[in-house]
Amino acid sequence: MTGRRVLLIEDDADLAGLLDRVLTDEGYGVTRAGDGHTGLHLALTQPFEVMIVDRGLPAVEGLDLIARLRGRGVSTPILVLSALSRTEDRVDGLDAGAEDYLAKPFELNELLARLRALLRRHLDHAAQLNVPGGSLDIATRSVRRTGGEAVELSEREAALLGLLAARPGVVFSRGELLDLVFDDAESETVVDTYVHYCRRKLGRGVISTVRGLGYRLGSS
Repeated sequence: MTGRRVLLIEDDADLAGLLDRVLTDEGYGVTRAGDGHTGLHLALTQPFEVMIVDRGLPAVEGLDLIARLRGRGVSTPILVLSALSRTEDRVDGLDAGAEDYLAKPFELNELLARLRALLRRHLDHAAQLNVPGGSLDIATRSVRRTGGEAVELSEREAALLGLLAARPGVVFSRGELLDLVFDDAESETVVDTYVHYCRRKLGRGVISTVRGLGYRLGSS
């Protein structure tokens, strides 16, 4: 499992620290979030192979977070951790879009086994994303055109295109893109600027303008 990227969304600092150490020792690359809002942002803007989500999160509750991700087309497998262990609680977690549900307290070996099972059942779509006329390589921040030519992108160009490519068909408003990709910028015009940069490098058809709504992947 070396190099598998896991997003750990857990507000209990002691438990999160323990899981971080155990997962790192197992060869995972761990990204942590201590609240639902931060976790949602990370899950929408970065590629992960699997997510571990606590239910009782501040800012955005765990099952609400999962439902939002599934609504935006994020298919990354999710394991829910929760002190709520009744059958109906498990059903609620699975109905929200999670693939597995593990009640607290739990054995670390069981958690690791469940993660391995999720990864075996889930093909890795994160490293290569289809875009019009080629594929986006997240690691190298480049688009390999169908004819073989590679086009290099800046970090923000790749982040913008990667977000759209991970959710093909989903329309993102300029405000959403500003928040998810350009969170340190103040004006939505930065979104238009980077859409222009991507089109200039890859052609106008790579990102479509949906009048009155925002942008999505692909030509109109």
